[in-house]
Amino acid sequence: MLWKHKNSLKALVIVMLLSGCAVDEIYRSKFSPCEVNNSQSCETASIQLYHQNSDSEFTLGFVEIDDQGQLRSRKQLRTLLNTLYEMSAQESLLINVFVHGWHHNASPNDANVRSFGKSMKRLSQVESQLSKARNQKRRKVVGVYVGWRGESVTTPVINNLTFWDRKSTAQEVGLLGITELLLKLEEISNIKNTQDEQNKSRLVVVGHSFGGAAIYSATAQILASRFVDNQENKNFDSVAEGFGDLVVLLNPAFEALRYAPLYDMGQARCGYFPTQRPKLVILTSEADWATKLAFPIGRALSTVFETHADVQRSYCGRNLELDEGAADRNTVGHFEPLMSHTLQPIEKDSNYTEAKVENIGNIWASQKEGHETKIGRTLLTHLKRTEPRNPFLNIKVDKALIANHNDVFGDEILEFLRLLIVLSTG
Repeated sequence: MLWKHKNSLKALVIVMLLSGCAVDEIYRSKFSPCEVNNSQSCETASIQLYHQNSDSEFTLGFVEIDDQGQLRSRKQLRTLLNTLYEMSAQESLLINVFVHGWHHNASPNDANVRSFGKSMKRLSQVESQLSKARNQKRRKVVGVYVGWRGESVTTPVINNLTFWDRKSTAQEVGLLGITELLLKLEEISNIKNTQDEQNKSRLVVVGHSFGGAAIYSATAQILASRFVDNQENKNFDSVAEGFGDLVVLLNPAFEALRYAPLYDMGQARCGYFPTQRPKLVILTSEADWATKLAFPIGRALSTVFETHADVQRSYCGRNLELDEGAADRNTVGHFEPLMSHTLQPIEKDSNYTEAKVENIGNIWASQKEGHETKIGRTLLTHLKRTEPRNPFLNIKVDKALIANHNDVFGDEILEFLRLLIVLSTG
């Protein structure tokens, strides 16, 4: 009888899992541009045109990748690239890539899809405002949403056990599926720039949670290579280049130890020019329990047979003690020794000079060690661990700005990101 009960229980669990499997198919299967308006929502279109011929105009494209890191449709990618090649031949573009994280996908009803669309609309309005102030032709804003199966099981509670399964999938997505897309988009963003355009095309890449891990997997080696190559003729330093114009990781779910080599590179240089701009910005909420607690618990089990050492570093008068074990168990955003800044909300009546669209370049260039910079409605504080204007920023964010793992589209954070984009793409 006991044997029968055990088998019944196993069967019940299997049925629950099978019935709760997340959709494993393409969502955007119509490969032609579709203008969104009152008569058509274009939900299955892979290229969507919003608010045409207005200050809020933007194009939204989708690229979907399966669990093995393979494109779900090469035609979907080709459609996007062909559309952008045609656009870039005529005008400058501001291309923004977003890779979502755990529990999300590319479905029309996904909260990240809606939030990303709203952020593109607002960015387009900022770009219109800026171009008018500078008396320049505005860049066309393009959003590229990279969808993958961020959820393998939809059954409540049980889906929280998919954390490590999805972590592995995110790395496959980053190593295999995203790199080609990003390199092609960077090529497109450079088309008009060879013609000495006053208002150059730009590329910004953003990843959230496991999407941040995927982006880091795809770009880390490129960032390292281009940082090394900033030494013109290998005898003096110039402005350090990155991938595209800016890479942003929001509550990223990957080990601090993977970031340590890039941190080393940035620290080994004892100063940066006033014209140096951010190239990698990591933002992690102090209240992100998924990456703060769940991640190290799992890593403690998976690293039990690995060996780790205590590494001593000295950079330009700064010392670092790196516990490799702790860095391998904790996420990059919750490993204190590699933090460069904090970000907090600020009262409107503060006495700080605010970095806004019109002056953010000058404010950024004037930073000093321990400097506090008011950016929009936030205060960015340098922690004296890195050189001012170091292009790699690892920022701890106050819970009032990002309340939890998924709360990454708040007004203050989006304003902060928009200003960073203006800084990096101006």
